[in-house]
Amino acid sequence: MFNVTVLRLKDIVKYIICIFVLILLIFSITNYFSGTKKNTEQVTQKVENVTNQLSSHSLLSCLDATLPVVASINHSEEKEKEKLSKNDILESMLKTQISAIDEIQNMEVSEEVETENTEEEQNVELAETGVTTEVVTSNPITENYNAQYGNVKIRNQTDYELTQEMLTPDITIENKNVMIFHTHSCESYTSSELYPYTPTGNFRTTDLNFTVTRVGTELTNQLQQYGYNVIHDTSYHDYPSYNGSYTNSLKTVESLLQTNPSDIIIDLHRDAIGSRSDYAPTVKIGEEEAAQIMFVIGTNAGGLWHPNWNQNLKFAIKVQEKAEELYPGLFKPIMLTTSRYNQHTGKYANIIEVGATGNTLEQCLTSMKYLAKVMDEIMR
Repeated sequence: MFNVTVLRLKDIVKYIICIFVLILLIFSITNYFSGTKKNTEQVTQKVENVTNQLSSHSLLSCLDATLPVVASINHSEEKEKEKLSKNDILESMLKTQISAIDEIQNMEVSEEVETENTEEEQNVELAETGVTTEVVTSNPITENYNAQYGNVKIRNQTDYELTQEMLTPDITIENKNVMIFHTHSCESYTSSELYPYTPTGNFRTTDLNFTVTRVGTELTNQLQQYGYNVIHDTSYHDYPSYNGSYTNSLKTVESLLQTNPSDIIIDLHRDAIGSRSDYAPTVKIGEEEAAQIMFVIGTNAGGLWHPNWNQNLKFAIKVQEKAEELYPGLFKPIMLTTSRYNQHTGKYANIIEVGATGNTLEQCLTSMKYLAKVMDEIMR
């Protein structure tokens, strides 16, 4: 006996629809997961691209931008680094940085060597002793003096009678700081082939490279070679107006003394023109020609308060006494005047006049070499 299943048309249609829906559902699910995989692959590709960019443009690109020496090394090794695997990138970067550091260190060493060579070239030539000395001034002006201490001659323009006690240089220099300034900053000399300049006045110029201010720089350099602390002020005190020069320079000195206590205060000048603009007091020391030097010491004879003028005079005598021993003729007679010239500001304040209008700047620079040597002899 057989079991017979009778399928009605209605049931057949229902089964066909279910199968179709199932197939459509399977197809949709398949497409969904296929699209997700594609998106995942795109994201993965983007991540790999970013990773590659970071690997090739992080530290190395920064170093390229900031250190040119690294850039040159990177470009020369670019092809080799393309062959490196990802595991070798860090090692390559470390080698590159070490190479760059070596290059920088070599550059620094080269700069230090160049600096040392420059310093050697700028070394100041110090004065020698035991050389012959003679005054070689053409058409000299007769020296006038009316007082003397040993070989030191003094032209006393005051009414004071200078006793032996007043002239004896029995001073001890404790504060060895030196201050140099210029009441007449624009005083200049005869133009020369070595130092030509365009005057902006009668033996005056505002270009301080060619004036007595430049002579002050030379004295500063010389004294510093002997180990002294020197303050050199290069302010204009006689420009734009010559009148009031001493008032201006006094303000400068008083200001400097507040932070730089000094006993030795030098107002460096050039001798005035006088009646002869070609006057060039000169001394030959060894094979060099140097301008003669003169101390000008002020007093209170003019009525201004100046309690330490005798100390100033003793200092000048002490310096000149040693100069007559080492380089006779380097100094002209000391001029003792009735004016104060701001010398009340220090125990050993003074005016030093270097050369005259007929001297050249090189002669005056040479003088500073010998003046510094003499000062060192009495201050050491």
